[in-house]
Amino acid sequence: MSGFADATAVRRIDEGRYAVDIDPGYCIGEAPNGGYLMALLGRAAVDASPHAHPVSTATNFMRVAKAGAPAEIVVEPRKTGRTAASSLVSLVQDGKRIVDALITTGTLEEGVDADWVGEPPAVPLPPLDDCSGGRPPGVGKNGFADQVDMRFDRSTMGWLDGRPSGRPEVRAWFRLPDGHEPDAYVLALAVDALPPVSLNLGANGWAPTVELTWHMRAVPAPGWLAVHGFGRLLTGGWFDEEVEVWDSAGRLVAQSRQLARVPKAALKK
Repeated sequence: MSGFADATAVRRIDEGRYAVDIDPGYCIGEAPNGGYLMALLGRAAVDASPHAHPVSTATNFMRVAKAGAPAEIVVEPRKTGRTAASSLVSLVQDGKRIVDALITTGTLEEGVDADWVGEPPAVPLPPLDDCSGGRPPGVGKNGFADQVDMRFDRSTMGWLDGRPSGRPEVRAWFRLPDGHEPDAYVLALAVDALPPVSLNLGANGWAPTVELTWHMRAVPAPGWLAVHGFGRLLTGGWFDEEVEVWDSAGRLVAQSRQLARVPKAALKK
């Protein structure tokens, strides 16, 4: 098993109940990354389902999970059909629900061409060699940045030098350095892997996700993923962030939208 597969493993302990170990390596500061937690929930949902993929995941983050502490995932089936099944999937620690997700599973065929697809992103990612890697400030060693290989479009990273672009967007190439090729759970990680787009509006500081919904649109091809994040509105400390993930075959394989918070005091006038 790869490091990522090991870190997102779930162990069935009873019908609809799974033990999990939240890997501290996927934390940003002391908080586990939301995409990593969605990967854990997705694995449990699929294990409890007759279908192979988490095609829709609507997640509410209610508390900060504790890495290294015992945790359990509870899967409560809502509906099971021939093409889709739905369950309420909860991460529980210390008797409290930390994360709730309504997850719909289905089975996607590999290598199927889309019947119709809209235009690709208006601003394409530069070639890999023209993008920059590295660790954003405030992210120490042995944390989330060590678990992913991301190469950023430099034009969306001005906030690093105190020169935010004024446009809520971040773009990057994405893969796992352990050789784990893209699958449903890597997509769950990828849709929440970018730095918050609010940083390019001068809104510095922690930006906790309140709700995030993501859709798996296709089984990804091996190789790098192109991740495009953008937003529409920042008001009163609330902002939205949409993410599209395209695979190495040029197919749209995942979409997400989240609602998140930034401290009002972090906003620079």
